[in-house]
Amino acid sequence: MRQTTDICVEYFNATLPVLIKGFLILLFCSSVCSVMAQEEEDLLSMLGEEETTNYATAAFKSNRVINLHSIEQTASGVMDLKISHRFGFLNGGWYELFGLDAASIRIGADYGISKNLMIGFGRSSHEKTYDGFVKYRLLRQSSGVKNSPITLSAFASTAVKTLRWQNPDRENYFSSRLYYTYQLIIGRKFSNAFSLQISPTVVHRNLVKTELESNDVFALAAATRIKLTNRVALNAEYIYVFKDQLANGYRNTLSIGFDIETGGHVFQLHFSNATSMIEKGFVTETVGDWGDGGIHFGFNVSRVFTINKPKIDQPKE
Repeated sequence: MRQTTDICVEYFNATLPVLIKGFLILLFCSSVCSVMAQEEEDLLSMLGEEETTNYATAAFKSNRVINLHSIEQTASGVMDLKISHRFGFLNGGWYELFGLDAASIRIGADYGISKNLMIGFGRSSHEKTYDGFVKYRLLRQSSGVKNSPITLSAFASTAVKTLRWQNPDRENYFSSRLYYTYQLIIGRKFSNAFSLQISPTVVHRNLVKTELESNDVFALAAATRIKLTNRVALNAEYIYVFKDQLANGYRNTLSIGFDIETGGHVFQLHFSNATSMIEKGFVTETVGDWGDGGIHFGFNVSRVFTINKPKIDQPKE
C-alpha cells in the first residue's frame, strides 16, 4: 500500500496545474470587472451623481436551480446546509416500487465568505465522491449608479471519486480519481415572475473509460425560474453536451421541479434523468432517458444558519 505522503504529493502534482489555470482565469475576470467598476464610480463622482444603486434580488429561491448552481450567492457569514436525495429510476416498476427501493444522497455545506464569494463542500453516496467548489460573483444585476443588465459569476470545483479500485492488482494512480469543472453563470431577472440563466461549462476528467471520450467535455446549460406564488416557483434546466465528446449511451440532462419556501427552509422537489448531483456527473455521466421512464424523483432541502453576523457601521459622534 502506498504511503499517505506519496498520495498527497501525487494529488498536489496532479491538481496544481489545473487549479492554477482556473484561478488565473477567475483572477483576470475579477481584476477587469473591478477596474471597470472603479472607473464608473470615479466618473459618476466627477459628475456629482447622487443616485442610489438598486440590486436585483431573489432571481432564484436558492443558490441551486435543481442540479446547476444559480446566480444567487450565500450571504456573507451564512452557512447553508443542503441534503440532496435521488430515488431510483421510475421505470423500475412495481418490483422497485418505481424507484423507492434505491436511493443516492449528497450532504453538503455552503458558506458565504463575503457578499460576492462563497465556498462549499459535500460528499455523495454515488461513487463515494467528495467535492469542493468556489463561486465568485463578478457582476450583479443593478440599476442606478451602477447599471448592469446581468449577473455574472465564475464557478470552479474539484471532485475526487473514492470507490475501491476495480483492478487493485495493477498500478493505479490517485490522479485518475480527479475531476474538475469550470463554469460561467450568466443570468438576469426579467421580472418578479421570470428569471433566466445560461452556463457555458467545461468538465475535465483525468481518466476516461474509452478512447472515444474526451478528457475535456464542453457543454452549455440553461435554466429558468417561473414564479407561481409568493412561496412556490417552477424550475427547469437543460444541459447540452456538444457532440463527439462522450461515448454512446450518455444523454443530455433535463430536470424539472418546484421550489417551496417555508421560512428558513427551501424544499426543491424535482424529476431528473441524472443520477449524480455534482457537475462531473450530471454533465458527463447521465444515462437516463425521459422517453422510457429513465427518470429519478428527488428533492433538495436547504437550511440556512447565520454563523457570523456582518458588522453594522456605528454613526459617528
